[in-house]
This record gives sequence, structure tokens and C-alpha cells, in this order.
Amino acid sequence: MKTNRFNINHVEVCAPYCLRITFGDGVVMDVDLAGIIQRYPVLSPLKDEALFARAHVGEWSIGVDWISGEIDLAGDNLRAEAIEQSGGISHERIWDWMHRNKLTLDGAAAALGISRRMVAYYRNGEKPIPKHIWLACLGWERCVVEGLETWKDAA
Repeated sequence: MKTNRFNINHVEVCAPYCLRITFGDGVVMDVDLAGIIQRYPVLSPLKDEALFARAHVGEWSIGVDWISGEIDLAGDNLRAEAIEQSGGISHERIWDWMHRNKLTLDGAAAALGISRRMVAYYRNGEKPIPKHIWLACLGWERCVVEGLETWKDAA
């Protein structure tokens, strides 16, 4: 059986507004939700520490729930936030980069000089995104925005 790295196996509150999450692939990550709770008004009820302490694995293990059907966060978003907070580069950055630039898997692969399969791995969160790949995304995007035809023109 294939494990889903975005499923939630276990969740516990480890500090105010912080969760320790065990994902479907066995990886345990801490995520601080204070900024997210502050940024999104729909999550403002979670400022109540008693409510926040009621965090539990949601139905079908696809996220963390506080009030089923009303206040929850999806496992893929929680994992992406935890990766970013630990200094990594989450799969959501590749998704956003491709969307902003209207790139298909083939187009992104050609832009980065890597295989279509690797772009898919990064985009789906199956493999960690190396810093040099993310920097290449940013460099490529700069070249496009500035209308440069090749990487050499940027030098």
C-alpha cells in the first residue's frame, strides 16, 4: 500500500498555536500556525487557546480539524508550511511558479533543463526541491519578465 505523505496519522498541540504532526509517510514535523491564524480571518476562532487545543486528525486523515466541517487545514498545506518554516522549499512554490508563468510540466522541464519526471516529483511533493532548482525558477522568471532571450543575456 502506498502511503500518502500529505495524510495525517497523528497530531498534537506542542505549544500555543503550534502542532506536531505525523504524516502518512512517518515524517514528523512541527508547524507554527500563529501567523496563518492572524492572516486569515476565517481562522480567527483559533486564537482561543482552548479551541486550538482541540486539534485532531480530520475525517479520512486528510487534514487537521478543530470544528469538523467548519475549521480545518489540509495536510498538504500544513506540510508545505512546516517545510517552509524549517528552511526548505515546499512543493507549493513550484505549483505557483508554473501557474504564474503558464507552464506545463514539459515547459517547466525545458525552462529548468531537467526531466519532466523531476518537475512532477517536485510539484507533487514527492522529492524535496533543491535550492538550486528554486533559484533557477526565480532566474528563469526574471529573464522572462525582463524579456531576455537567453540566460546569457542576464549576465
